[in-house]
Amino acid sequence: MITKLMLAAALSLTGAALASAQDADTSFFITSENPGNGADLGGLDGADAYCTTLAEAAGVTGKTWAAYLSSAEQNARDRIGTGPWMNAAGVVVAQSVDDLHSDSNNLTKETAISETGAVINGRGDTPNRHDILTGSDLDGNLVGDACEGWTTSGEGSAMVGHHDRTGGGDHPTAWNSAHPSRGCGMEALQGTGGDGLFYCFATN
Repeated sequence: MITKLMLAAALSLTGAALASAQDADTSFFITSENPGNGADLGGLDGADAYCTTLAEAAGVTGKTWAAYLSSAEQNARDRIGTGPWMNAAGVVVAQSVDDLHSDSNNLTKETAISETGAVINGRGDTPNRHDILTGSDLDGNLVGDACEGWTTSGEGSAMVGHHDRTGGGDHPTAWNSAHPSRGCGMEALQGTGGDGLFYCFATN
C-alpha cells in the first residue's frame, strides 16, 4: 500500500513537472477575459501589458509578449516576433509569420486556447465568444481605424477574426479578419459574437 502511495505521489509530481515545463514553453494564447473596457485597451502598449499580466499569472515568465493588434502605429504581423508559437497544451499553431498568415497554420477552436489552456467558446456555444479583436486584414495589416488605435470603447469599429474558423462576414473562416464589430464597447462587441478577447504572441 505504501509503495502504491509513493508511486502515485511520484507520478503526480512528474505530471506537475511536465505541466510546468509545458506552461513555460507557451508562446501563444487568446486572452481569457477582456481587461474591462471593451476595445479601449490602452493602445498597443496597454494590450501588450495585459498579455504579460495574464501569461505571468498562468506561470509563463521570462517572455516578451505582444498583442496581435494593428493600429496606425504598427501592423499586427510586424509585432509578434518570428515564431514558432506553441499553445498551453504544447501544440505548435504556426511556424513563422508567413505560416501564420497562410492556409497551413494550425489555428482552430481546439488549438486557439487561453493562457490557462481553456477552450474559448465558439459559434453554437453560450455565450458565443468567437470574435477576436485584431484590427487587421488577412495579411495582418491595419484595416479601418481599430477603435481609434484601441483607445475608445464608444463609437467606431474594429476588424475581428473567428478563432473557431466559422460564422458570418466576408471571410467567415478567417482567424484574423472575418468582419467589423458593431462598435467598440463591450455591449457592441458581445452583440456581434465576441467578448473583447485578443490574441497574444511571445516575441522571444
